[in-house]
This record gives sequence, structure tokens and C-alpha cells, in this order.
Amino acid sequence: MTWDPKKYNEFKAERSKPFDDLTSHIIDKPNLKVIDLGCGTGELTQKLHQKLTNPLILGIDNSAEMLAKAPVQENLLFKEKTILEQIEDETKWDLIFSNAALQWIDNHNKLFPKIISRINPGGQLAVQMPQQNENILNKILLQLVQEEPFASYLKNWTRPSPVLTLDEYAKILFENDGKDLALYEKVYPIISNKKDDFFNFISGSALTVYQERLGENEFAALTAEFKKRIDAYFPVVPSIYAFRRLIIYAKF
Repeated sequence: MTWDPKKYNEFKAERSKPFDDLTSHIIDKPNLKVIDLGCGTGELTQKLHQKLTNPLILGIDNSAEMLAKAPVQENLLFKEKTILEQIEDETKWDLIFSNAALQWIDNHNKLFPKIISRINPGGQLAVQMPQQNENILNKILLQLVQEEPFASYLKNWTRPSPVLTLDEYAKILFENDGKDLALYEKVYPIISNKKDDFFNFISGSALTVYQERLGENEFAALTAEFKKRIDAYFPVVPSIYAFRRLIIYAKF
């Protein structure tokens, strides 16, 4: 996918709050070997490094644009690599961390056991993802791209969310010997201060997969109609967008 770090970071504060909730579950031990799957600009990877005692952390992301913003620091490394490529590597980790990235990978029933297999005994898994199947902006977008003329523009391609239910994740963790499970959904309210705030929020993430498949005029038409539908759902400013995220933690 093509990412715009500037657009993504317009909502930096809103995107960092779930990070703080997720990291609150991590048990700090000296010299943890950590990987951050889908590290983006690396800003939060660096923050994770600061929360731990002398860790060695590798952040991986498939966006060169994002990684160009990554910090330079001892024992904090970054590589351009996909998550699927990384988990095929048999290297094991004391902590596998992923903040708002795994929702872009399909088939979580296979993905999560594969990730868990790369955790050392006594290691930890900490994952946060938006609950795209419940969030209204994602629902509006998915409905829109299945209608004409956008369905034809996209050759009937859509990107349904692979995110499962909390029950399903709990079952996967339990069946793979997860202990001390913590799984919950939390609403992180986003308040619009001006028109198009909600559109701008989602345009830095879920809209990108459609942008790269559409011509310039086709994407402009999609953008215009998407904005209309968001405005119809949220007709006044300020409005609240009850943005749902899943927090998933386990020890192994």
C-alpha cells in the first residue's frame, strides 16, 4: 500500500492512545528481544523502547515512505519488509508487538498461530487493531465501493476486514497455550472540529487500498461521494466518532 506519513500523522494523538493501553499489559524484563510488526514511522517503536529495560527492538514495515521517518538509535533497528515475510523467518522473539497493522493481513485464523510460533517460551504477544467490522466509517466505505460506478472501476474488488471477534481471538490464544489473556474492545472517541475531519482520519488508512487501484478521476469521484455519505451520517459539527479498537495480550 502507498502511505502518506503526513496525512497519517495528522491524527497522531488519537492513534497513540491505544498504544498506551496496549503497552500497559506488557511485563518488562531486562534485555527483551522485541519485534514490532508494522512499525510505520517508528515513532511508537521508539516509545516502546523507552518503556522497556535495555531491549533490542526491530521494527519492520513495507512502506519506504514511513520508514524514511524512522528514528536512529542504538538497539533500535528498522527494516523494509512485509509482515508475512517476517513471520516466515524462524527467528523467535521475547515480545511480538503490533499496533494497528495486522488488520491489513488476511486470514487471522492462520496468521495468529504462525505469529505465536515465533514467540520464545515465556514470551509475550501484544496486538492492537481497529475493529473495522464495527466502525461506521469502514462500513460506509465498504458499502460504497460495492455500488456503481465504483464496483466497475474496481472490477468488483473490495477489501473486507479480516478482523475476527474477541471470542475467536480468545480461542486462538487459548488453543496455542496462551496464558494471562487480556482481550477487550475499547472506544477511542474522535471529535470532529471541522467538516472533513472524519474523512481525513480514514483517508490516511482504509482509503489507501482503493486509491492505488483507481485512476485519478475515479478516485476523485469516490472521495466526493464518500464525503457526502460521511456528512449525511454526521450532519453537524462537532460530532463524535466512536472508534472501536481491539486490545489483545497473552503470555506463552
